[in-house]
Amino acid sequence: MPTDPPDRFAVILGTNEIASAVAVLLHRGGYRVVLSHDPLPPVIRRKMAFHDALFDDAVSVAGVPAQRADSGFEIRTGLGRVPGVVVTELGLLDLIVLRSLDILVDARMQKYLATPDLRRLARLTIGLGPGFCGGANCDVAIETRPDKAGQIIEHGPSEPADGVSRRLGNRGGERFVRSEFSGPWKTAIEIGTRVFRNFVAGHLGITPVRAPFDGILRGIVRDGTEVPSGVKLLEIDSRGRKAHWTGIDSRGQLIANAVAKAISLHQAKLPETTGQTLHLVK
Repeated sequence: MPTDPPDRFAVILGTNEIASAVAVLLHRGGYRVVLSHDPLPPVIRRKMAFHDALFDDAVSVAGVPAQRADSGFEIRTGLGRVPGVVVTELGLLDLIVLRSLDILVDARMQKYLATPDLRRLARLTIGLGPGFCGGANCDVAIETRPDKAGQIIEHGPSEPADGVSRRLGNRGGERFVRSEFSGPWKTAIEIGTRVFRNFVAGHLGITPVRAPFDGILRGIVRDGTEVPSGVKLLEIDSRGRKAHWTGIDSRGQLIANAVAKAISLHQAKLPETTGQTLHLVK
């Protein structure tokens, strides 16, 4: 008879909306899940992510809550008791010593940074997006580019970043405002607020940062964050009543389902895991 996975441990690198969609799916599949925060790139779609739990905000994504942990002891004692997932600023080197990892997913979406070799750090390692190569620096790579999102690559590289943003309504890359220089970011505006063209959404240092057109604020870097040059500060959704800024969006779900499929394919190759599958979240 098929059984649910035993007390399995999954670590996800990243606290953005893609990492969070994967975390929700793994949690619902019976895994104990820890998300490890990385400051690059800053998280903007925070209403779709577990990120703000790092600041003790009450956060849930698709009904799954998150709890902050600041030490390995808190993680070890909390994994079996928290109703949802754990979010921490501890890095991978701090987490791999807690216990063996069943699943490691790099969902940081660091498209232009050097990609580490994740293999042998967990029973199955999965890299999301550009820079990953199945069989070379991870066991499985998964495409995140809009036109190929969710494709599983067991052997070979994922597509490099092309700098082209997927369209949302009638807007593409122009819906984002990026930092022109590094500095402290200040904002008092909440995600989900309706804004108009040239509305001052925040300040980078003393320089005002304005909305590029009318719409709903879909994402914005958290107030008080030190940001580097060239990163996304905010995103505007121009779709009016069809705007979406909470929960899991279609791209996040597609990528999360691909992670689940990759895990199931891996389990199918191991005789000791026969009958143990991760059920997809619809």
